[in-house]
Amino acid sequence: MLINWSTLLLVPALFTFTQALPTQLPFTSPCRTTASPLTTKPFPPLKNDLIIRAARGEKTERPPVWVMRQAGRYLPEFRKVREEHNFFAICRTPALATQVTLQPIDRFDGLLDAAIIFSDILVIPQAFGLEVVMPPGQGPHFPSPLKGPKDMGRLKEKIDIRQDLGYVLEAITMTRHALDGRVPLIGFVGGPWTLMAYMVEGGGSRMFSLVKEWIFKYPEESHELLQRITDVCVDFLVEQVRAGAQMLQVFDSWSGELGPHEFSQFSLPYLRQIAERVKGELGSEAVPMTIFAKGSWYALEELSTSGYDTVSLDWTHIPAEAKRITRGRVTLQGNLEPSVFLGDDESIAQATEKMVREFGGQRYIANLGHGILPGVRIEAMEVFLKTVHRVGRVVAIEEEAEVERHEKEW
Repeated sequence: MLINWSTLLLVPALFTFTQALPTQLPFTSPCRTTASPLTTKPFPPLKNDLIIRAARGEKTERPPVWVMRQAGRYLPEFRKVREEHNFFAICRTPALATQVTLQPIDRFDGLLDAAIIFSDILVIPQAFGLEVVMPPGQGPHFPSPLKGPKDMGRLKEKIDIRQDLGYVLEAITMTRHALDGRVPLIGFVGGPWTLMAYMVEGGGSRMFSLVKEWIFKYPEESHELLQRITDVCVDFLVEQVRAGAQMLQVFDSWSGELGPHEFSQFSLPYLRQIAERVKGELGSEAVPMTIFAKGSWYALEELSTSGYDTVSLDWTHIPAEAKRITRGRVTLQGNLEPSVFLGDDESIAQATEKMVREFGGQRYIANLGHGILPGVRIEAMEVFLKTVHRVGRVVAIEEEAEVERHEKEW
């Protein structure tokens, strides 16, 4: 399906956020076509619900597949957009965010089973009033991070999700329509610990000494900040579903910087809160939720009972061991080492087939163990996706035949 972007760029006027929005917004379940509160136009029916079925633990004909950062710098069409717009300008312009979100869906037509809205986990610190910049070729930078607990007084006390983050909600609604039901749309937030780390460190870090000083020197204030962030994450995710998101993922990218004891104190309780409260507020209209706690291999048992439907794994997990620990309680997602894409087509296909066969054909979503690297070849992504499709179908058939054989023996 080809999108006329010159026309779509005119669409934001149709989705303008106004104060006339009703106080209570209607829900939008993954497969319903109910309109978002941002438009009276019903959503197109979903044509590919494979990833939703996998997340729910239902039978699938093959493992679904998508890739973290699938809309990114490895795509020439994305780089062209970045030549004219800075990173956060794309995030804050619904039409541009929609355009970029659909780029991998259009390029790899029929190979990806989900789209993820183009945004950033740091829109929440921005909503709190902190300045975040993204210099070209560099990571995010906070010119004035939180140097101590007194700096929490600089944070905005009450965040109005529809006003302060309404541009993300508009992008979700616009993208849901532009997808025309081809694949589900994923919304997301960063984990509270990860967001706190960015807000205190002022960007990425090698040692994370500043934020660790907070949790050991100011544990009470640290919990206060984590709770404030959690409250916003919950409200934001609920509104993303109401705007049209059909799945949700929480990226706790820096959770592996915590030891097991600290993770159980400063990350896991807030991740549990998010899952419980989001599903509680959405009720029967709740959508599948995924947790990605990168580096927290020691917490897989706890994560499998944390209220999420899917646990996403980084590349340090051994599939068989992950399956043993989780015991079918959750769907697993992942976990190819992103650097594999730097190899030739044969090595990519071999590594991908090994991964799919080790995870199996059911309760599994194929992905990378982290985001796709910016310098990889387009062909590497295509080989990965096609291999997942090919091998995944074979594995699913083999497993079904094995089940039928056992049933006959009994």
